[in-house]
Amino acid sequence: MKKRLNIKLVLIFSLFLTLLGCKEDFLEQTDPNNLSTGSFWKGIGDLRLGLTATYKGMSSSRNVSLVTDIQRSDLAWGSGFQRPSNSNEYYQQTYNEASGDVINRWAALYRTVFRANQVIEGTENLLGTFNNEDEEEEAQVILAQARFIRGYSYFILYNTFNGGSVPIVDQVSGGDVTFFNSVQPAASVKEFFLQDLQYASENLPSSWEAKDEGRVTAGAAVALIGQTHLYAGEYTEAAAFFKRVIEDFGYSLTPDIGSNFTTRDELNEESILELVYTLDYKNELNPWDARDTASTSSYHKLLTGASGQWWGAVLANWLILEYRNEVLDFSDPRNIIIEEDGTERFRKFSLRTSSSVALVDDSDTEYYGRPETGQAANFNVRMTAFWRKHTNWDLGFEREDDISPGKVRTGINERLIRLAEIYLQYAEALIKGGTDESGVEEALIYINKVRRRSAVQLLGANGSGEFPTNDHDNNIYNAQTLMEHLMYKEYPLELSCEGDGNRNIDLRRWGVKAQRFMELASKRYNADHFEVTLQDGRKVTRWGSIIKEVPDDASAALEWNEFQEAAVNYNPSLHEYYPIPNAEIVTNPDLYK
Repeated sequence: MKKRLNIKLVLIFSLFLTLLGCKEDFLEQTDPNNLSTGSFWKGIGDLRLGLTATYKGMSSSRNVSLVTDIQRSDLAWGSGFQRPSNSNEYYQQTYNEASGDVINRWAALYRTVFRANQVIEGTENLLGTFNNEDEEEEAQVILAQARFIRGYSYFILYNTFNGGSVPIVDQVSGGDVTFFNSVQPAASVKEFFLQDLQYASENLPSSWEAKDEGRVTAGAAVALIGQTHLYAGEYTEAAAFFKRVIEDFGYSLTPDIGSNFTTRDELNEESILELVYTLDYKNELNPWDARDTASTSSYHKLLTGASGQWWGAVLANWLILEYRNEVLDFSDPRNIIIEEDGTERFRKFSLRTSSSVALVDDSDTEYYGRPETGQAANFNVRMTAFWRKHTNWDLGFEREDDISPGKVRTGINERLIRLAEIYLQYAEALIKGGTDESGVEEALIYINKVRRRSAVQLLGANGSGEFPTNDHDNNIYNAQTLMEHLMYKEYPLELSCEGDGNRNIDLRRWGVKAQRFMELASKRYNADHFEVTLQDGRKVTRWGSIIKEVPDDASAALEWNEFQEAAVNYNPSLHEYYPIPNAEIVTNPDLYK
């Protein structure tokens, strides 16, 4: 009996050892509630989910931070109720490594890089393992999209922080890969993101089917490579890439410039890189939750003149005057207004002006459900113009708050690169890279394409160029005078309050930012009143609502002075770029190794 019991115990123990030997990781179990990169990336569905999260990271308004960028340029003054009591650190050029936008933008961009790296690593590990050719091809395109988004994030980091010298994070941290990364030379950062963009240009489609519109494309990658060369002063290379964008991808200017600024005609034929937003949202999330499917930016409330505004960025006086004084092409029938009694008159302001900004005396363009701009907004307290770009002025609502009650939402897509910008940058590359006047002549062609779209007077001699029967200013331009026109008129009039930091990059690379602030600080202004008839027949006065430049302090209202602090505080060594944020300095022990 005892012998039988011993035999049974030996058999049971032997079976246990056999099972234990067949399962060497018996005691090492994966927590099913704690997914890792090794356990998550199993198939094409996982790559799709990861890419969606990466696009969501890219869509964060903090990556571009449009309002702050125009506050620290020459285009606008920052938050605050009225001049001169303005305490905005970006407008006053007093920001530093502890400033909110410096910290938030850095974090948002590296968060996007982190997500892109996960998709890149997951895709590279899965390539060659899919069951069919379609999934294999889809994975290749997913990889190209993730590399574009990582490359674009580094394009912004390079052009925004520390002279372009930032940490390169090209792997998912964990295991042998350290969480901390050291600052790399700017040249290495540039080479890194150009490799991503080059890969994207060779592996992305030129366009997408309707259900996938808004995804990144080969044309956008080529445009960013061209801009990188332009910003580096490599004009011949930049012109070659811009020429490809213009000729190879089917882009064209929209007939109406206004198609590029509101919810109307989004993802149109002019769009090259565009972030897609919607008013749809998840009710269980709070209004500021970045996981929402809608844009969490507040551009529409920061820029509008309608009720509910937050006074985020108000147009600089010089820019208001440029918009007010833009000369019409009187030969263009689009500038003719036919009154109810059949009489004809010319528009008061150009189509470009009326699509870009709201002026109190613009009687030809509705504004928030009112037939005349001055009826819809209070232009007092030295607010003489508001942006129309990024606002919902054209939907018939009286207030921005009426569009998405209780939510800080805007359904307006953010156009980061469009063809008009490439036309103007191509013109600059021709002007700066040309060896004779032929560069100026071709540059005029592309500048005038942009101007003609908005029915404004063309540049050059009467009867010249691509449109000889249209009105011209009859000036003869050389490389210097045409470049000055681009810098201080065409670029800001066409592209103000949009893009991904273009104006600050431009002022920096031209080497004129300090001089620009001093020049603008020396200008003097006053303003005239304007009487408005409201819809109920009452007449009200918009006090000091039409800005004008005056010759000296004696005739000026000194409270209109602008850029006084910027002219004193701006220091190229401190403010050409954002510094590395103090949060990174404190938490990253390997930053300067």
